[in-house]
Amino acid sequence: MLSDVTQTTKPPARTASPSGADPGPRRTRIHRAWFVAAVTFVTIIGAAAFRSLPGLLIDPLHEEFHWSRGTIGLAVSVNLALYGLTAPFAAALMDRFGIRKVVAVALVVISLGSGLTVWMDSAWQLLLCWGLLVGLGSGSMALAFAATVTNRWFTARRGLVTGILTAASASGQLIFLPVLSWVVKEHDWRPAAVTVALAALAVVPFVWLLLRDHPADVGLKPYGADAFVPKPPPVDGAARRTLKVLRDAARTGPFWLLAGSFAICGASTNGLVQTHFVPAAHDAHMPVQAAASLLAVIGVFDVVGTIASGWFTDRFDARRLLAVYYALRGVSLLFLPILLAPAVHPPMLLFIVFYGLDWVATVPPTLALCREQYGEDSAIVFGWVLASHQIGAALVAFLGGVARDTFGSYDVMWYASGALCAAAALMALVIRRREPGGSGSLPASVSA
Repeated sequence: MLSDVTQTTKPPARTASPSGADPGPRRTRIHRAWFVAAVTFVTIIGAAAFRSLPGLLIDPLHEEFHWSRGTIGLAVSVNLALYGLTAPFAAALMDRFGIRKVVAVALVVISLGSGLTVWMDSAWQLLLCWGLLVGLGSGSMALAFAATVTNRWFTARRGLVTGILTAASASGQLIFLPVLSWVVKEHDWRPAAVTVALAALAVVPFVWLLLRDHPADVGLKPYGADAFVPKPPPVDGAARRTLKVLRDAARTGPFWLLAGSFAICGASTNGLVQTHFVPAAHDAHMPVQAAASLLAVIGVFDVVGTIASGWFTDRFDARRLLAVYYALRGVSLLFLPILLAPAVHPPMLLFIVFYGLDWVATVPPTLALCREQYGEDSAIVFGWVLASHQIGAALVAFLGGVARDTFGSYDVMWYASGALCAAAALMALVIRRREPGGSGSLPASVSA
């Protein structure tokens, strides 16, 4: 409805026109916050292009360079770890230099790292380009970026907006994965890497021309706010502030429960399914393009599930939502080994739909709990929680390759991840709600 995306301000007292006619009420317009959210959505889609590629390149790189899957998995692990570890520092840098500058530089770094991979011939170059450069660039545009935009531009509809921006990553996968799988099959992996580099670079003009750091830059209140919010001054000492927030958050119990459960989230999604589903399906003699298309379908339902999760987060207890999400994900992973087959059959499609709805539905309630517990520092705290997500993903991306080299299959990883998801559900349930009335930054009263 129009009322969901518009916001009116109290108009000044009306004066009669020279003819004596009443000029009528001021026309309601769509709030600028929704345009900023749209640019953020497109930006995250562009950055998601690279994240669609790793699972498609494991077999081609193994065949061309004879690198072990463990070595290739290590490069993916470095990328995933830096994606998370960079996020809290990027959130602080956005407070210092502004969202637009940080994101534009990050996109250029992603493009550079992806483009340089076409000339590599040694494993250390894979670690440098694929792991270091793209990891740093994508980490600067991680979900902490979405959290910063949501915190600054929205007071109402935060859960819904978080769900929409989180879904952007899945949308990028949906757009690029089938295309990249076709490019890899028909033209080798190098043109696919170039495609990713160009996609990231193409988003830079949109960011520079359309993205704004704060509603006060254009003279507006945040969407849903009752009063105008002045733009805060730049915050010096970004690294020092980031580490201080980590130190203070680490003294609280909810931080470790959120970080631990989100690490399992990363292990069971980015680390396992996104990285190893395609080669695991190929082991079962499923064509690579068919397996990549299934991942793309996960992206379709991920969009639906994440936006719905944002809507639920605005209305229900975030802890219970997380427990349900993790429990259902764990059950689905336990069935996956018996579903992999040469052809796509209805039970596999059911798994894909079910898993897609749950893929990153955990993000809106996790961010809501960070906001509830840590107030103004919530974006940086969420950056550290996201770091744990990516460390879990990095560890399983590496261990998945090692397990495949050692046991000849990925079965042990599917079962282990299912059990970990059950533990994450329990962790979510024992998070204590913060007493109402608190505000500001880290609450000293919430301790481990």
